[in-house]
Amino acid sequence: MSNTEKINLLNLNRAGLEGFFVDLGEKPFRAKQLMQWVHQRGVTDFAQMTDMSKELRKKLSQKACIAFPIISSTQQSKDGTRKWLLSVDGTENAIECVLIPEKSRTTLCISSQVGCTLNCSFCSTGKQGFNRNLTTAEIIAQLHLVHHGLLREGRKQGVTNVVMMGMGEPLLNFDAVMAAVDMMCDDYGYALSKRRVTISTAGVVPAIKKLNQVTDVSLAVSLHAPNDALREQLVPLNRKYPIRELFDACRVYIDGRKNRKITFEYVMLKGVNDSLAHARELAKLIGSIPCKLNLIPFNPYPYAIYQCSDTTTIDRFRETVSSKGIITVTRRARGEDIDAACGQLVGQFKDRSRRSQKYQIELEQIGKISHAC
Repeated sequence: MSNTEKINLLNLNRAGLEGFFVDLGEKPFRAKQLMQWVHQRGVTDFAQMTDMSKELRKKLSQKACIAFPIISSTQQSKDGTRKWLLSVDGTENAIECVLIPEKSRTTLCISSQVGCTLNCSFCSTGKQGFNRNLTTAEIIAQLHLVHHGLLREGRKQGVTNVVMMGMGEPLLNFDAVMAAVDMMCDDYGYALSKRRVTISTAGVVPAIKKLNQVTDVSLAVSLHAPNDALREQLVPLNRKYPIRELFDACRVYIDGRKNRKITFEYVMLKGVNDSLAHARELAKLIGSIPCKLNLIPFNPYPYAIYQCSDTTTIDRFRETVSSKGIITVTRRARGEDIDAACGQLVGQFKDRSRRSQKYQIELEQIGKISHAC
């Protein structure tokens, strides 16, 4: 039996593994044992799982596998940021994940889709189009490969924080993402605090409401504009789920959860959303909800139609919002020299949406115009 015919156990959280073992005629506690071997110790060879009987290990080798994406390439930035390109369908599709090391923590930015369906106007990922959702195995494998890779390098600790802010919209791949998040937070998995796992969304309102019913991990919302008119230009999803509906869902998400805040992300685009009037409007908008604000300097990519706001403008914007009592931080750009910064991840994949073809035609037209000039 080939690996493609076997059950990839990385697709199963603890509840899924318990059902798998019961179907094998085993006790549910075997799920905890397997999770400890795979996720905590980094052991993926059933033969080495010595607290299980030889007969059970033989069954596992016949019916199951632990299969990972292939690491196609790795890059390291001058600031220490690292990026992995992982092949998930042979050579046809590949995704990217990014490790951001800091003194007190090590954060892994994980992808949830091959491409992205949302096509936010300032994001390079969206320009590449969309192929498919990632499986739970492909999502959790990003954490497994990086976390245990760091430990094998002799690091004292592996990944301490996870942000679902890589390629794709996590809440449009809800079930697979949540199963992976379960493993991240499970005491027999990676045992990450729910405050150390962040799901970022552009504002899929029904999924935020559904998320509220199953978890209380940290929530980040890609806002980027203080009103519907401007946000619809930057984040097309706003036409379906306007700011009022989005904020209602956010309030429900943190209601009754002590000391919890929504993190709003706001990319700084020169002359577009960075005026002091925008800052005052934004402060009034988000001041109605427990939150903090991350200002993200725009990270350029070839033929982008936007530019980053200058440092003085960003500082004044931050001071204006902060003066209203809102925690406001300017995020330091990391990994720009290896295209690992926010909005720069593109991977390599076959675009089923044909958006990348349209974008390529636009680029060719721009090139012709530039050449003519």
